[in-house]
Amino acid sequence: MDHSNHGFSRRLLLQGAVATMLLSISPFGLASSSSIVAIRIWPASSYTRVTLESNIVLKYRQFALSRPDRIVVDLENMQLNSVLQGISQQISSRDPYLKLVRVGQFDQKTVRLVFEVKTDVEPQMFTIAPVASFKHRLVVDFYPASGVYTDDDPLLALLEDYNKGKLDNTLPVKAKKLVGKAGRDRPIIIMIDPGHGGEDPGAIGEYKTREKDIVLQIARRLKILINREPKMKVYMTRNEDVFIPLKVRVAKARKMQADLFVSIHADAFINPNARGSSVFTLSTKEATSNTARYLAHTQNEADLIGGVSKSGDKYLDHTMFDLVQTATINDSLKFGTEVLKRMGNVNKLHKNIVDQAGFAVLKAPDIPSILVETAFISNIEEERKLKTAKFQQQMAESIFRGIKAYFDNGGKLALR
Repeated sequence: MDHSNHGFSRRLLLQGAVATMLLSISPFGLASSSSIVAIRIWPASSYTRVTLESNIVLKYRQFALSRPDRIVVDLENMQLNSVLQGISQQISSRDPYLKLVRVGQFDQKTVRLVFEVKTDVEPQMFTIAPVASFKHRLVVDFYPASGVYTDDDPLLALLEDYNKGKLDNTLPVKAKKLVGKAGRDRPIIIMIDPGHGGEDPGAIGEYKTREKDIVLQIARRLKILINREPKMKVYMTRNEDVFIPLKVRVAKARKMQADLFVSIHADAFINPNARGSSVFTLSTKEATSNTARYLAHTQNEADLIGGVSKSGDKYLDHTMFDLVQTATINDSLKFGTEVLKRMGNVNKLHKNIVDQAGFAVLKAPDIPSILVETAFISNIEEERKLKTAKFQQQMAESIFRGIKAYFDNGGKLALR
């Protein structure tokens, strides 16, 4: 933080406060065609995201002030409106990074946002073009300036590498190599991936049920089951309502040297009558069905919907198909088959075999990976079931039994 800006910062804030008081009588305080239409704040332990949505491309500049530490964001060609005035009400006292925010009409064409922070942060800002139901967005991510990167949770370090364009899942993992036979000399490591999160709600049902909430509940139930097993250890790509890019999810699984990767979803389909549970694995060629192709396309859009920086975008089209070993895909199919069998005891199956498509989140070249569609949230009957604790527990138990069966039946990792 630059302490020399103290007097300057006080003057700027006073100007902003005066401008705010003048809004009721000044012509530029009236609503205009260029405006912020929505503001969303997503606090999480790894980082806090602020999203400003507008009907125009947002132009901005950002700088830091100190005593107290603040991040200032100026929105150009923008007028203050009720949406912007309500931003302070969205700051949670539990937010680890943001303390408060002030907003005012700094001059006739500029709205100023002043974020007071609780700790040293490294803000990252970028714009996103319209996608899905979202209009133009400006994203402000508040990352800790000096995160504590531990072996138990490397997420901050991976996000930092991703945002700098350094994350490449085709490279060997630089980590202490696990030794011994999985399940005998060391625990079997399972990575659970609750789909979507944060700015990306996933599919939304008729009764406004959000996929990201349902799959997190199922994932937490599955984690409890795995934790009860003395020969297993479990991690999650996310355990809160936060957006994690697909590539970072894969990287976290590889960093933790996971033996299996399970991505949990409850997707939607164009036909509201579609129903049933499914399991998918990666395909390096064509999708094995139209449903698989459609679902892979919608899941792979998660990065665009959730929002990634330009540095991250640089790698979105970088595929690993040529590096994915046939043996890993074959093991994924065996693993998926065991899970699908158990899911059939809980819910009608959409298809009796494991489907395949180019799911980005399944691209770890060295980890058998599956994507579980627990049910179609676009089907009203299945949406009702997904909301119940009973069905969520049954789904978690069926996935857990499939994991155990895979190893009991001579899964690849039992031979390590």
